[in-house]
Amino acid sequence: MHKLELTLACGRYDRTQPLIDGRVQPDGVDLTFIPLRPGETFWRMLNHGEFDVSEMSLSSYTILRSEGDTRFIAIPVFPSRVFRHSALYVRADSTIERPQDLKGKRVGVGDYQMTAAVWVRGFLAHEYGVAPEDISWVVGKPIRSIKPPAGIRLEPMRPDTTLEQMLEHGEIDALASVMIPGGLGKTVRRLFRDSRQVEIDYYRKTRIFPIMHTLVLKTSLYERKPWLAVSFYRAFCRARDLAYQSIYDTDALTVSLPWVIQETEATRDIFGPQIWDYSIEGSRPTLDALVRYLDEQKLSRRRMSVEELFVPNISPGLDEYLRATGED
Repeated sequence: MHKLELTLACGRYDRTQPLIDGRVQPDGVDLTFIPLRPGETFWRMLNHGEFDVSEMSLSSYTILRSEGDTRFIAIPVFPSRVFRHSALYVRADSTIERPQDLKGKRVGVGDYQMTAAVWVRGFLAHEYGVAPEDISWVVGKPIRSIKPPAGIRLEPMRPDTTLEQMLEHGEIDALASVMIPGGLGKTVRRLFRDSRQVEIDYYRKTRIFPIMHTLVLKTSLYERKPWLAVSFYRAFCRARDLAYQSIYDTDALTVSLPWVIQETEATRDIFGPQIWDYSIEGSRPTLDALVRYLDEQKLSRRRMSVEELFVPNISPGLDEYLRATGED
């Protein structure tokens, strides 16, 4: 059988490594996996459509679909999920102790529309009563330029500095960053001092495990070969489950943490057996929250439904079926 030669750009994670090294191949595909950092992947895909399949910012993708841009279509694979309470930083000597103290303050963010920032503004509004309009946002260089939402104060950062430097010099009061500042523990601290417990409590209350990225196919490719969505979905599920298995290899630990197995089991006590869910229904509270936040924050043209975002031919429960039948 002739295989389609396709390119996939995605990050190098434990859950994608089997696709990178060839232990897992999507059925019917001769795959070239291009391991790139997310920012480069998104920019090249959004601006030039360079890849057949790619990792994609979930917020950018949802915004595009709300605007009628249907160049890409997603499958319910989520290469990146990260709690973001731990992504809020203030100066070590700051008097800001609570999220509510951010009202009237200047907060830096790399890109106002990036998914991490959407989640931060979402939990600030819903958990602490701090609306996006309550803050002045100082932004870096966005991947995609947007018109500031009505009522939102956006200003560009100075071109001769960085947001981290602005925080350390007191030019901004807080920073929402996907990267850990170099000054953490010295000149910078997290707003939530016990961020892990805050994030655990947040998950137990909301069942939200924030999704940052999804996987998109070019719509023109999907329309010609709809079976590719299932093929890639199955492959990503297999790769993820191989990563799970490798964590439990006690012959020689595959992760450079001495108590990685105990950590995994403690996490499963909170999440259940499937920590990294690849499905719409298994991620429903998270997906519902994201489309709601994008609408509330006036980033999407209209409120999207979750079902509008994903291919229709990934049946509910397919992930569970694959694991139950050993097809992963």
